[in-house]
Amino acid sequence: MTETEESNEEVEEKTEEYSGPTSYGVPVTESHDQVVLHPAPAQLLETVTLLKEDGFCMAIDVTAVDYLTHPGRKDLPEGLNPERFEVVVSLINHDQGKRVRLRVQAGTDNPTVPSLFDLFPGTEAMEREAWDLFGVVFEGHPDHSRILLPDNWEGHPLRKDHEVGRIPVQFSPEVGRH
Repeated sequence: MTETEESNEEVEEKTEEYSGPTSYGVPVTESHDQVVLHPAPAQLLETVTLLKEDGFCMAIDVTAVDYLTHPGRKDLPEGLNPERFEVVVSLINHDQGKRVRLRVQAGTDNPTVPSLFDLFPGTEAMEREAWDLFGVVFEGHPDHSRILLPDNWEGHPLRKDHEVGRIPVQFSPEVGRH
């Protein structure tokens, strides 16, 4: 079990302890006139399934955020613990002209969330990009291979602790461009 995996009982206990507003069984806030749901990783698939049944028929974005330089942030509902990595999913309901955003705290050392590929196959490339650039693992994803960077690339360049400035420029004399 990874550090971000929680048993269903633990998630249910935390949800029962949460006394703020909820929607689809998870804490809810609003930001920029958009509903923002805050499921735990163990709640993500169930929450997205319910949203899909309610007409949210397209995943328009899946990305990640590294909050390494923002410890102690206060933008989450009370009782939710901020993690270094967060996965952000945006869904749209074309019939009602509504969008919903999901913010999932994915962990600190080994960020992990379930893959949405089985529900929305179009998320395949977006999840690969989040893995490639941030190192977020999407459990159940059919192809965890690099999508933007060379296969021999070490690390994940959008992590705040990734070293910068060590990439050889192709037109520099060291590489041999003549």
